[in-house]
Amino acid sequence: MARILIIDDNAAFRDLLGEMLASTGHVVETAPDGFEGTQLYRASPSDLILMDMMMPHSGLSAIRVLRSEFPKLKVIAMSGGSRLLAYAKDVGAVTTLMKPFTPGQLAEAIAAALAPDAPPPPREARS
Repeated sequence: MARILIIDDNAAFRDLLGEMLASTGHVVETAPDGFEGTQLYRASPSDLILMDMMMPHSGLSAIRVLRSEFPKLKVIAMSGGSRLLAYAKDVGAVTTLMKPFTPGQLAEAIAAALAPDAPPPPREARS
């Protein structure tokens, strides 16, 4: 299974997601915001990040920073807002999940992101 970093400021959601993924065999680490998540990833890179977009030290900023240091980084962006998810794809998320999502949707997104033949993360859009 995969090593997954969950970055979300909602502690209850983060813990529930972590328990769900751990129960399916994944190794899970968590962080409450983009800054701590970035520091944790630098210290111990994971196979995949599940990143909330609306939180302190925003998910968009964290994706930009991490993608500049780790070009092959795989991120699944999560949000309740479709506009933020579109921006997340622009800055390098491999896929997105609109909250709330089902366990099945989460499992499909993780499988697709981690598949050996998954497309590389997109390059950041330049203005």
